[in-house]
Amino acid sequence: MKITGAQIIIETLIEQGVTDVFGYPGGQVLFIYDELYKASDRINHILAAHEQGAAHAADGYSRATGKVGVVISTSGPGATNLVTGIATAMLDSVPLIAITGNVPCSLIGKDSFQEIDITGITLPITKHNYFVNDINELADTIREAFSIAKSGRPGPVLIDIPKDVQTAVCEFVKKDSPAPYFPQRIAPESDIDEAVKLINEAKRPYIYIGGGAAGEGMTNEIMRMAEKIDAYIGCTFMGLSAMCNSYDRFLGMQGMHGRYASSMANKEADLIIGVGIRFSDRATGNVEKYAQGAKIIQLDPDFSEINKNVKVNVGVIGDIVDSFGRILEKCNEAKHPEWNEVVGALVAQENRMNGEAVKAEGDALTPRKLLEIVNKVKDKNTIIATDVGQHQMWTAQFTDFERTRRFVSSGGLGTMGFGLGAAIGASISEGDRTVLITGDGSFGMNLNELATAVSYNVPVTVVIVNNGVLGMVRQWQTLFYGKRYSSTVLGRKTDFVKLAEAFGAIGYRATTPEEFEEYFTKAMNTDGPVVIDAIIDKDEFVLPMLPPGGSIDDIIVSKA
Repeated sequence: MKITGAQIIIETLIEQGVTDVFGYPGGQVLFIYDELYKASDRINHILAAHEQGAAHAADGYSRATGKVGVVISTSGPGATNLVTGIATAMLDSVPLIAITGNVPCSLIGKDSFQEIDITGITLPITKHNYFVNDINELADTIREAFSIAKSGRPGPVLIDIPKDVQTAVCEFVKKDSPAPYFPQRIAPESDIDEAVKLINEAKRPYIYIGGGAAGEGMTNEIMRMAEKIDAYIGCTFMGLSAMCNSYDRFLGMQGMHGRYASSMANKEADLIIGVGIRFSDRATGNVEKYAQGAKIIQLDPDFSEINKNVKVNVGVIGDIVDSFGRILEKCNEAKHPEWNEVVGALVAQENRMNGEAVKAEGDALTPRKLLEIVNKVKDKNTIIATDVGQHQMWTAQFTDFERTRRFVSSGGLGTMGFGLGAAIGASISEGDRTVLITGDGSFGMNLNELATAVSYNVPVTVVIVNNGVLGMVRQWQTLFYGKRYSSTVLGRKTDFVKLAEAFGAIGYRATTPEEFEEYFTKAMNTDGPVVIDAIIDKDEFVLPMLPPGGSIDDIIVSKA
């Protein structure tokens, strides 16, 4: 049948299994939006307050489900407003399709109203992008974009479609199934055997999992490996929720603000098995001093990640599920009682430090107490989203996860303002209540998305960890800049409770643990969005901490 380009876009999205899209209309996508209206019984559109919020919502939707998120915007500023969201997805390997409209082909390159070269702008921050100037290529371009976005190392793909291509007509043949994944490289047996040899020789093995493992849902296989080779498990920030916190071999996040036992076990290990990680500077600290006594195996589908940040002994390039499974089957069973004693002592030391910290906190509402209440009230299906800053690291340190894809946060780009849009997208994807832990600084960046949450009655609980300052930057100024607090004391007059009510949400303010537990419990049993302004002290620190450029030997564990 012959249909318009705009119809092809919607029909192809539906063909790919898309049920929800996020976006904001404008002049160069009106034909697409007209077709969305006509197909509203088959595909749901969520109108954001801003294109950046729409991009973050599509990103959060993808992180929570593993599906490809879709965002649509018009040309010019509509397209450029997507850039931060696309870059956020790129740095965290999130599969995303961004569809932008553009001026008709005859006006391209003439500085027409709201014309922008969005493919040129996004070239460095997309896995691939397209400018479609031939309607006959439109459907297959969209299909290929989905294959690229979800295959191998996932990532965002942008499709820019001029207005005249949306109105042109051509033959469309619907496919019976979504576009397939592109075949992944399978690691050669020689690399598998080299990895197995190192594992069989190890006395202090440490399995180090990242976002690649979280995305692939390898939880059971990783636990089987840990039991078989008597290893302990740590994770990167992006690897959180890939492993159940209750699992006794899981030590939690390691790195700049990682948990003490996990970071120290990483240092003491004689073998590090990296699964879907990139050894970023936040994880390693000074790379010259990182894991000096250990051999390293790195499993990744992207050859460019091998040896990029840290020199490894064995790089296993290919489908990590396949590679890990083959290694698991080949390696020997082992017991390492001395390693168990070392790690047990590290965990005991961490517990002592935590006990001392709890005692010093007294009766005040602190980040630890706040998140303990969150753990107590939420269930294992609750999605926890964050913005970026101190609250993000406290959430990473203190929140319990018992299911994969329950943690939604910007890791690589560190995007303040990510959280509310992402929480909305995650909540819409699952239909369950999502909790956003944010800071007063981050929340101020994209709080306009409260309008979206209220308009769609999205079940999201927003917890503003409010210390009146840009906490993480101020912490650095305290430790490394002589307490010169340049532009980090916000001093704003914003009343977040009244703000929530003005948007149509419910607002509470908590200053004690008892108040926070009361309001958080109410929020989790309320239909629709709730904002809790949780007041904490401005001098709360995220600890432990590796100083910038430092190593695990320089770890800071207290303010003193």
